[in-house]
Amino acid sequence: MRVAGSPADLAACFAVRREVFVVEQDVPEELEYDAYDAEAVHVLAIRADGTPLGTGRLLHGAAAAARNGGDPDVGSLGRLAVTKEARGLGIGAGLVRAVEDTARAHGLTAVDLHAQTHALAFYERLGYTAYGPEFPDAGIPHRAMRRAL
Repeated sequence: MRVAGSPADLAACFAVRREVFVVEQDVPEELEYDAYDAEAVHVLAIRADGTPLGTGRLLHGAAAAARNGGDPDVGSLGRLAVTKEARGLGIGAGLVRAVEDTARAHGLTAVDLHAQTHALAFYERLGYTAYGPEFPDAGIPHRAMRRAL
């Protein structure tokens, strides 16, 4: 796991997101990529041969506050995606922890996320607690979750 630090790394992150969200889950491409991508910290998991396996992003500051109810001390984890071939290998959990480490480095006290409801148990195992009602995002049911760091 590493912070995506180059244009090639960012392209790999976007390729994983396209494969998982746009192709597998039928999320419209215009909803998948947004203005937050330019200011987010992206994390990337790659295989030893350079093949991208997963990605996630952290929003902080005003961008995160816009998604988490206005708290500037809470980061927003999003766009967590792991390729089909890499699922079940711990890549997702590693990406979440990498985002949390990045959040700590930015002085944040907690991380919020909007989880697809089928993934609630995954995030609960990592210490996240759901709050608020279920809501649709890109036509997929979600719940807000938070973990104190």
